[in-house]
Amino acid sequence: MSTRLRLAGCGLSAGKRTRLHRILYRHGLGNGTALFLPYDQGLEHGPRDFFADPIAGDPRYIIRLALEGGFNGIAIQIGLAEKFYWDYAGEVPLILKLNGKTDIPDDARALSPVHASVEDAVRLGADAVGYTLYVGSPAQDEDFAQYRVVRQEAQRLGMPLIVWAYPRGQAIENKGGKDSFYAVHYAARVASELGADVVKVNFPHPEKHTSVPADYTAEFSSQDAIDAVVKAANRTMVLVSGGSRATDEVMFEKAQESMSAGATGLIFGRNVWQRDHEESLRFVDRLRQILAKYPTS
Repeated sequence: MSTRLRLAGCGLSAGKRTRLHRILYRHGLGNGTALFLPYDQGLEHGPRDFFADPIAGDPRYIIRLALEGGFNGIAIQIGLAEKFYWDYAGEVPLILKLNGKTDIPDDARALSPVHASVEDAVRLGADAVGYTLYVGSPAQDEDFAQYRVVRQEAQRLGMPLIVWAYPRGQAIENKGGKDSFYAVHYAARVASELGADVVKVNFPHPEKHTSVPADYTAEFSSQDAIDAVVKAANRTMVLVSGGSRATDEVMFEKAQESMSAGATGLIFGRNVWQRDHEESLRFVDRLRQILAKYPTS
């Protein structure tokens, strides 16, 4: 598939297409696939995520790691973007996260407040913005309302919008959990319906089907599940999250199945930087080898 057709089929404005083309074809492997390094966990989880490799607490180290590893972009919050990204501006694409929360309250009524704008992203030279949308939370009315403002601003300013589509809330926990096939499948569809350009999802677990709708109680393989999730996103590009630290074999299998399903790429954070520098680069090289098998141009 040609570069032009790959992006033309996504209903993008000229500004969005320009920025996504830069991300997908001028960085990383340059073949239309994507490998992103998320670094918003300091807000979302606290400094405990850096205990495994304390140097990961230094944003400068993480941005350099993104450069060395040949990532298509790095996702960070506005405070770190303003203080550290300017050292590397133009060398690795910036995805500015516009909202975020701590994990101190429980997720029963999860809501991720907005604390940056699309205009901030333009000012900082970002190539995309990220928004966390908690699908199924009792606070989703408020969430959808603030998301609508972000979406409209992203459209007005030609900025690609990546939605972290995360099922949350007691109703989700009562129906298989946040990474069940049912929940992830639904979240991908919601992001597509609400105008995301790219959706970030967790890898679905079809074996988690306690109290889910009857349609999801059949026997599905993990490949069946991720195939369905990517299909549910329609013309919204899909990034699959690495999630919490797991064995290399599990992560490589997740990556292979995701790309085989038609995902645009991977967004792996803790599984990359919760290890020493050389091991991180070896791990990333294996991921790049998987992505290299799925060019779109």
